[in-house]
Amino acid sequence: MTWTDAAPPRIYRFALVTGASSGIGEAFAAALPAGTSLLLAGRDHDRLTLVAERLAHPGREVATIAADLTSEAGRAMVIERAERLGIDLLISNAGVGRFGRLLDHRAEEERETVDLNVTATVMLTHALLPGMLARARAAGERAGMILVASSTAFTPVPYLATYAASKAFDLSFGEALAEELRGEPIDLLTLCPGATRTRFAERAGYAGGQFPGAASPARVAREGLGALGRQTVHIVGASGLALAPVALARYAVTGGLGAALRRFVRP
Repeated sequence: MTWTDAAPPRIYRFALVTGASSGIGEAFAAALPAGTSLLLAGRDHDRLTLVAERLAHPGREVATIAADLTSEAGRAMVIERAERLGIDLLISNAGVGRFGRLLDHRAEEERETVDLNVTATVMLTHALLPGMLARARAAGERAGMILVASSTAFTPVPYLATYAASKAFDLSFGEALAEELRGEPIDLLTLCPGATRTRFAERAGYAGGQFPGAASPARVAREGLGALGRQTVHIVGASGLALAPVALARYAVTGGLGAALRRFVRP
């Protein structure tokens, strides 16, 4: 079975998509079923408005919030709005990185990568999951979360040192969280795209145009939604064949650690 042959994605009630003004985030917003209302978060108010206008239709709410997730105030704005709307799907996609030698970048640029890719991911997850789980239990349904990491999460990558390390954090965080939430009414997927045809390469300072072999954002979003509820980690692109045994080994180790440590966790 190919991912294009997979069953249509589930219709969630309300989805929060971060980094939704372009690239993979915009593709996720477009790929979600028309019956799923949207909260689109990003820094570019004008771009968010254009995306919202394109995806809105009668009976579907498409809300936007322009916020900087590297700041505590920006995160608080998004969390408050998502809680008020009662989201049952979180797509944690916003990310940033710089290409080149660490010492050639400003310290603020490296800190922004950590603040957005790591801190914002943890803070939004910690704040929003309790409400999502409570609503899912009350409704007798399942919530969902997609954490967008990267295929660079599996190995150190020179000239993307901080970015790859931040995505390694996201991968480990998502794998561990999926094990911790075993038995809870939520499906959690850590999605690891390879090179993707977005503005990431340009913004990162990569001088070669697009990274080689880049996939379309639509493919990444489609595969992510198709894998949600079926896998805990999904790798998009040609690197998936090479990294699949590593992902399976990590899954086995994480499950074993979860089983061994669970009896020591205080209720």
